[in-house]
Amino acid sequence: MTAKIFLIRFLASGGFISYLPARLTGFKKFTGSGLAGTLLALALLPFLPEDKTAFALFCLAFLPFSVWIADLASKSYGTHDDPRIVIDEMIGYWAALLFMDRTPFNLAAAFVIFRALDTLKPWPIKKLETGVRGGFGIIIDDVLAGAEANLLTRLAAAIFL
Repeated sequence: MTAKIFLIRFLASGGFISYLPARLTGFKKFTGSGLAGTLLALALLPFLPEDKTAFALFCLAFLPFSVWIADLASKSYGTHDDPRIVIDEMIGYWAALLFMDRTPFNLAAAFVIFRALDTLKPWPIKKLETGVRGGFGIIIDDVLAGAEANLLTRLAAAIFL
């Protein structure tokens, strides 16, 4: 493996964190790598801007970067949306938190709702995942799941808090 491929896979897999669940469980499908990627996104939050506008600008800048890395990683693995690619879960979870306070309720609710939407892929998320190819196709379904999770988290907060 070349240094370039190593770096691309390192970035796309969240520092190879997505490799761990499959190694631990032995499952080829439903490996848990998406969960690991979302946990990594949660763990990285303290290192990201707390200001809502600055965080949104960070996500806006991270979006094309994640599309580019996901596209390169997908080509290096030889499959579309390989489970080892979790940069999409990272940007998706961060989208679920856009313009919200980082309260324990919001962090937990956005996490659970995002994971459910990313796993179940209700319409139109599934259509985007299967209908759009390349890095953009890998990323956009998770960003949409994050946007939907954002709205549902706000609704849950309004109802329960």
